[in-house]
Amino acid sequence: MKTFRKMIYRDIAVTVGFVTLAFLALFFFFDLVDEFRWIGTGTYELKDALLSVALNIPNHIYELLPITVLIGTIFVMARMAQTSEFTILRTSGLGPWQALGSLLSIGLAFVVLTFAIGDYVAPAGEQASQLVRAQRFGQLSTGRTGAWLREKREDGMAAINVRAISPEGDMQRVRVYSFDDQGRIQMQFTAAGGKFGNGVWQLHHIQEQRYHLGDQRQTRVEVKNLETLDWPTAVTSSMVAAAVLKPDQMSTYDLFLYVSHLQANGQSAQRYEIELWRKVFYPISCLVMVVLALPFAYLHFRSGGITGYVFGGVMAGISFFLLNNVFGFAGNLQNWHPMLTAAAPGLIYSLLSLGAFSWLVLRR
Repeated sequence: MKTFRKMIYRDIAVTVGFVTLAFLALFFFFDLVDEFRWIGTGTYELKDALLSVALNIPNHIYELLPITVLIGTIFVMARMAQTSEFTILRTSGLGPWQALGSLLSIGLAFVVLTFAIGDYVAPAGEQASQLVRAQRFGQLSTGRTGAWLREKREDGMAAINVRAISPEGDMQRVRVYSFDDQGRIQMQFTAAGGKFGNGVWQLHHIQEQRYHLGDQRQTRVEVKNLETLDWPTAVTSSMVAAAVLKPDQMSTYDLFLYVSHLQANGQSAQRYEIELWRKVFYPISCLVMVVLALPFAYLHFRSGGITGYVFGGVMAGISFFLLNNVFGFAGNLQNWHPMLTAAAPGLIYSLLSLGAFSWLVLRR
C-alpha cells in the first residue's frame, strides 16, 4: 500500500504540475497581449506589463488547480488502466475504498494548497499588480465615482466617498455626508486627500459645510476651510480597499470583515457573501475532482484511446469553471442564498463523481 501511494502521489503531483504550467503559459500569453494596449499610457512600459502579468500568476493558479487536478488525475488513472498497472494492483488486494482513500489524501493536500494560494498568495499578488499599475497610471480607482461606503454613527449616519487611492496607499478626493437619525443632512465636507489612522482619518485641505436648521424650517449654511482635520471613523483602510478592489482579490478574513461592515450598516452584501462562501467551498472541489477521476482506472482502454478520456476531463474541468461563474452571477441577480449559490457547483459535481464511482467501481 505504501508503494502504491508513493507511486501514485508522485505521478499525480508531476502530471498536475505539468498541466498547470501548460495552462499558465497560455494565460500568461493572453494577459500579456491584453496589457499591450496600456503600454505607452503614462509611464507604463513593457517591463511593467511583464511584472503586472507575472504578479497575476498566483490568482490563475488558484483558479486552475481544481481543473488541473482533475485532468492530471484522469491522465494518471487512465494510463495505469491502459498499462494494466491498476489491474495488477487490484489482483494484489487493492480495493475500491483503499484506492479512494489514497486519492482523497492527495486531494486533501491540493485543498490545503489551493486555500493557501487563494487566501494569501493570490490577494498579495493582485494588490502588488494593482500597485504597479497605480504607480504608472497615478492612482487606483473603481469607476468614475470611486468607492462608496456607509457608516452608522451615534448621531445618525455618514455616507463616505473615496475617489481613488494613491500608489502610497493614501486617499484622494474624499467626500463625507453626515445625516441625523431622521435622515436630514447635518454636514458635508470635501478633502483633497488624507491618510488612514487608528480609528481616525487624517485629512487635509478640507472645505466643510454645516447646515443649521432654524425654527421655521429655514436652513443656514456655515462654510469653513480647514488645512487639516482628524475625522473619527471605524472605516479602515482594508474596507476602503475592499470597495475599490474586486471581491475575488480579497482574502477570506478581509471579505468576512467587509461583509460584517456592510450588514451592520444596512447595505447589500449579497455579492460579497457569495464570494466569501466561494472562497470556502472552491478549494474543497479538489476532493470532488479526484473522486471523479477514480473510475477512469477501472475502464479498459485500447491503444491510443486515452486521449479521448483526457479530452473529456478537460471539458469537465472547463464546465465546472463555467458553472461556478454562472451560479455566482445568477445568485447575485436572483438574490439566491449565498451559501447554497457557492456550494451548488461542488454539490452537483459531487453527485456526479459519487454516481460514477458507484456505477463503474462498486457495481463491477
